[in-house]
Amino acid sequence: MKALALLTVVVVLVVWLVWNAWNVFRVVVGARDGSWRRPMWWTRLCSIALFVGAAAWTRGVFAAGLDTRKTCLYTHHVPYDTAYRDAHADEFRRLFPLHNKCDAHFDLVPGWVNPTVVAGAVVALAAAAVLLWFATTYVIRLSRKENQSS
Repeated sequence: MKALALLTVVVVLVVWLVWNAWNVFRVVVGARDGSWRRPMWWTRLCSIALFVGAAAWTRGVFAAGLDTRKTCLYTHHVPYDTAYRDAHADEFRRLFPLHNKCDAHFDLVPGWVNPTVVAGAVVALAAAAVLLWFATTYVIRLSRKENQSS
């Protein structure tokens, strides 16, 4: 059952990746030809922003690998401070902002991860707001048409 769930997640992520690769092309072309005036352009932009934010967050979550101590010592050649990690254990379990420090001075999560997650969320919210505006104007336009025809 776990293998099926993992396979399903992988397939969904690969499909989302392919969809967003196409969306990047369509958003760039659409910015030049005026397609940004249509709801689908904003849907594509929202999808890209969510994907980039989710990918950055995933990169940050798995920054330490399976063994944080070994990653600090052997990959980054930084001392692993057990006392510091025990004192700040709650900080490393939070979903956002992501941190996974070897000691007080070295963070395994790259500095670009948290700003990228925030930027992705902001762009996705802005695109969702524009989509809401499109929906609202469509409903208002329909109600005015119905009132004029009666």
